[in-house]
This record gives sequence, structure tokens and C-alpha cells, in this order.
Amino acid sequence: MLVTRRFVGALLLFFLLPCSFVYADTATTSVPVAAAPVAPNADVLQNQIDQSAQQINQLKQEIEQLQGQLDTTSKQKQTLQGAVKSLDLNIKKLATSITLTNVQITQKDREIKRLSGNISTTTNEIGQVQQEVGRSLNELGMLDAQSPVFLLLSNSTLSSFFDEATTLASVRISLGEKIKKLTALKAGLQVSKTSAVGKRQDLVGLQQNLAQQKQSLAIARQTQADLLVSTKNKESVYQAQIAQKKAQEAQFEQDLLNFEAQLDLKVLAGSVPSSGSGVLQWPLSRIIITQYFGNTPFATANAQLYNGHGHTGVDFGASPGTPVKAARGGVILGTGNTDATCPGASYGKWVFIKHDNGLSTLYAHLSVISVSKGQSVSVGQVVGYSGSTGYATGPHLHFGVYASSGSEVASFASKSCNGKTYTMPVGDISAYLNPLSYLPHL
Repeated sequence: MLVTRRFVGALLLFFLLPCSFVYADTATTSVPVAAAPVAPNADVLQNQIDQSAQQINQLKQEIEQLQGQLDTTSKQKQTLQGAVKSLDLNIKKLATSITLTNVQITQKDREIKRLSGNISTTTNEIGQVQQEVGRSLNELGMLDAQSPVFLLLSNSTLSSFFDEATTLASVRISLGEKIKKLTALKAGLQVSKTSAVGKRQDLVGLQQNLAQQKQSLAIARQTQADLLVSTKNKESVYQAQIAQKKAQEAQFEQDLLNFEAQLDLKVLAGSVPSSGSGVLQWPLSRIIITQYFGNTPFATANAQLYNGHGHTGVDFGASPGTPVKAARGGVILGTGNTDATCPGASYGKWVFIKHDNGLSTLYAHLSVISVSKGQSVSVGQVVGYSGSTGYATGPHLHFGVYASSGSEVASFASKSCNGKTYTMPVGDISAYLNPLSYLPHL
């Protein structure tokens, strides 16, 4: 009898705890659980969620179609009409992406409301079952408290004694069923809570994406407006601008080569990590390589631009306003804008990051810089937005990888732009590394 009473007491202590017990942060169980009661407006919410899902699929298809048109346009001959068309398509794509994100945010809001309704309903039912368990435990305790001899003597007939015994067994069976139901409700509630927390995290991410997309759209619209103003919407002016940029870039490369030849920068032996996939991460979400590292066909055909040293990084096709991300965590060694020295001649707006593994990375031709010198950044953090500043005949990202021991941010005079001073990343010729040696395989 003592064992039974201890058992009853332990069950009372566990199952009659306040309902707040079920909100403890515990691991989600994989045990099959009973379906949680549905809130009164759950059907309406579910119908709205289903409609949002259909709209999301339609918008994604529209974005894919626009991206396909953008890809086709980027492969065509470089003309003012093509550049304007490409910007138009990019603006439409960004506007559609903003609509998509807004729909996704609305959908997450509805899913959170539905889960909140389930949590509230399940919490109430847990309270009811706890009360039932308490009553059953009390009844079981009272029956167990009486000895079999007493029960037998207190009953007028042997039949009544067995009726009492049957009742005791029935209460125990009922109690077991209620305990199982309560356990299932608690597990189901934890699953709903975990799901709701995940939905809220998704919502925060979508809201951040929305802010980035809106900024990207503003950048794309401004880029288009600037292009039309600077060219006066004339093809001849546009082509003249491209020719001028090429001439300025050639002179800049000569200035840079002369300066780097005077530097006493050396790449320390063993300071650079072994090449291999995954040392760095891609700086863009969508990868389209438009020019490789080294003596590419373009670099060879335009030797005057590269002085025979080839292309010092990798170029990625990127529409104006595309978020550019840090390829690895590190510290911002510097940011700048070479257009302030000589418009259209070099990197334009750039960011230079020193990492912890002997490498540094450059992000150039940005439209917007989102970080500042001395700031620590994490892998995947947005450091700016793509554009066409500096020597860029179209929007793209120039991504460079350097041996940190053989590179630095330095200043040198420009002979081609009235003796103004460039401030930008420089390095020994051996410090320029092939980015694809350290990036994941495509």
C-alpha cells in the first residue's frame, strides 16, 4: 500500500503542475501525437494560406521568365538600347520579387496565427485533462487507501466486494488513458511551438530580404536614369563613353603597375592556404561568370588594359543592386571610390576584407558600400550592392583574392587624371590569386 501511495503522489506532483510547464524549451519529440484541436478560424486561415501558395508559385514563374530574358539580353552586343532593356527587365524582376516577398510575409503571418490558435486550444485542453487526471488520482487514492479486508467486511455481499474491485481497475485504466492523452497533447504543443518559432525566424529573414530588394530596386532605377541622362539617349554618345573608359583603364593599369613595381611587398612562404573547394564562399547568390582569372581571351585581346599580366580576379554578371556578400568572415581593411580620382578608370566603389586564413578579398564596381573600415563582418554578410562604377561597361562584380602578406591598401598618384591620388588595394604580382582555387565547385 505504501508503494501505491507514493506512486499516486508522484503522479499528482507531475500531472497537476501549472500549464506553463508545457512551454519549457525541450527537444521536439518524434513520437506520434494526437491531432491538436483546430481553432474556429483555422479553416479560413488555411484557405488563405493555400491561395497565397498558388500566388507565390505564379510569381516565381514570372521571375524565372524575366531572368531568362535578362540572360539573353546580356549575351547580345553592347548597345545603349540593350543596356536600357536590360535595366527595364531588372526593374520588373525586382518589383516582382518585392511582390513575392510581401505575399510570403503575409503567408507566414497567417501560418503563425494558425499555429497560435492551435497552441491556445491545446493549452486549454491540457488544463482540462490535468483536472480529469487529478480527479482520477484522488479517486484512485481513496480506493487504494482501504485495505482489501476492510472492503470485504464493509460490503454486505461478496458481489459488492468484487464490484469495488472492478471499479478500482476501471479507474486505473481510465487514468492510464488520460495520462497517454496528456502526454500526447504536451508533445503536440511542443511541436506547434517549435514550428511557430521557426515561422517567426523565417518572417524576420523575409523582412530583411524585402528591405534589400527595395534598395536594389532604387539602385536599378537610378542607374537607368543616370545612363539616359549621361548618354542623352544617343547610341553614339554611349559608344564614345565606352571607348573613353577603355583608354582611361589602360592608363590606370600602367600607373598601378609602375607603383606596385616599387613596393617591397612579399608573399610569405606558407602564409596562403592550400587551394581547395570551400575555403571561401560565393559572394553572390546566383553565379554567372563573365570573365575568368588570368590571361583570358578578353585580357589577351585587350593587352593594353592588363599589361600582359591578365585579369586579376573573376567577374560575375550581376544586375544593379544585387546584394554582394562577404566570402568569409574578416575585418574591413578599407573601402573607397576610385571614380573620385578618375571616373571610369578603375574599381569604382570597392571593399577590401582581410580574413583569418592568410587571404584577403576585393569586391569592386559596387553601386553602394554597406560597411566601413575597421568593421568586423561575418561570412555571407552584405557588404554592398553591385553596380557599374569604375571601369565597367555593364553592371557586374569584380571579385579578387589576394595573399594578405603581399597586399595592402595604399595610395599612389594618377598621371592620367591631373595628378590626383588613388587609394585602393595593391599587391605584389604574386599576391594576386585565382579566386576559383578557393571557391566551391559550381
